[in-house]
Amino acid sequence: MVPHTAPHARHAIRRRTLLLGTGGALAAAGCARVPSGDSLARIRSQGTVRLGIAGEVPYGYIDDQGEFTGEAPELAKAVFQRLGVGSVQPVATDFASLIPGLNSQQFDVVSAGMYINKERCAQVLFSDPEYQMLDSFIVRKGNPKGLRGYEDVVRTKAKFATGAGYAEIEYAVAAGYPEKDIVILQDQVAGLNAVESGRVDVFAGTALTTREVVRKSTRAEATEPFAAVVDGKKKIDGGGFAFRPTDTELRDAFNAEIHKMKKSGELFRILRRFGFTESEMTELTAKELCR
Repeated sequence: MVPHTAPHARHAIRRRTLLLGTGGALAAAGCARVPSGDSLARIRSQGTVRLGIAGEVPYGYIDDQGEFTGEAPELAKAVFQRLGVGSVQPVATDFASLIPGLNSQQFDVVSAGMYINKERCAQVLFSDPEYQMLDSFIVRKGNPKGLRGYEDVVRTKAKFATGAGYAEIEYAVAAGYPEKDIVILQDQVAGLNAVESGRVDVFAGTALTTREVVRKSTRAEATEPFAAVVDGKKKIDGGGFAFRPTDTELRDAFNAEIHKMKKSGELFRILRRFGFTESEMTELTAKELCR
């Protein structure tokens, strides 16, 4: 996520740069015609919205045919169509660069299934989450070390890996795993390869990304989903869209459409295509997750 994940031990910005190009020119042109700060009006005037994605299946990525897709981009296409914006333009970056890229105006919205948490909420505005998610591990077949949570990783001194900027970094550290010993990999595919080859014992990610990536593996499996425990409390994460702090009107308009789509069932119909289940639909709010 998938994604989407959270701060790289408080230095990077999770789950889960390239390309200003014409998007930058469009933004400059739009700003010349539309009052500063009115991003919704500017985007409508341009007819195009730029979506920041991080190349993480199934949250937002370019598929084998070169098509731009994922749960968040497909949901964004539907929402922005309702808001009178007919075209979306992907802007690819790594996950840890999504919030800096948003705030430096490389794109208009982060569309990557980004987990909503207190630290990120201090930097951006979030829509209410479109999904909720537990964690899971990629482990060798048979789970020889019996790894079912971060406490097991610490207890067994397993070699632990996760993705750059993933929330799972924070969760492992909270359980007592030394930050300096965490192996940071590009994504869940790299994580699967590392587990299969024996370079690491475990790769942590969202329950959705781990179960999807091991589907065809004969040497690795995904553990049962579980809630990380931080400060004595179980964590159930939720992923949403991120907007610049000044773009309240844009976020509110987007949020209104998300709620209509939740009520009609259209949101689940879109997300189901990417492996989401009904148990991962949510009524959580950004306000709750920002606490």
